[in-house]
Amino acid sequence: MPDNADTFIDTNVLIYLMSSDELKATRAEQIMEAGGVISVQVLNEFTSVARRKLAMSWDEIREFTGIVRSICSVENLSDSIYDQGCQLAERYSLSVYDAMIVASALTSGCTRLFSEDMQDGLIIDNKLKISNPF
Repeated sequence: MPDNADTFIDTNVLIYLMSSDELKATRAEQIMEAGGVISVQVLNEFTSVARRKLAMSWDEIREFTGIVRSICSVENLSDSIYDQGCQLAERYSLSVYDAMIVASALTSGCTRLFSEDMQDGLIIDNKLKISNPF
């Protein structure tokens, strides 16, 4: 179990680990060093960006995601996360993909979600606070 089992980490934190922006890369490293929770959705999104935009090889992706999975707990996708994600997308006007991440964070019992892409300070279901760490 990670040190920060109450913290969920969005895809953009993983992507910034590879960034040439030193401030964002350093902040992403600090977040990852503390550990947390990610979801299969985060791994899927990272893999897509890594292949399309970062031109990473499959071996590089496997190595990177293996390290991430050794640091973070991984919440699997499920029917109930899908159902909850759809409800959250409708209620909070989130994209479906962001809503699945939020549903995974709630299912994991997290109270904080580090994300640059969602509304900073938004509190979901009086349980989960979105925080932009950058």
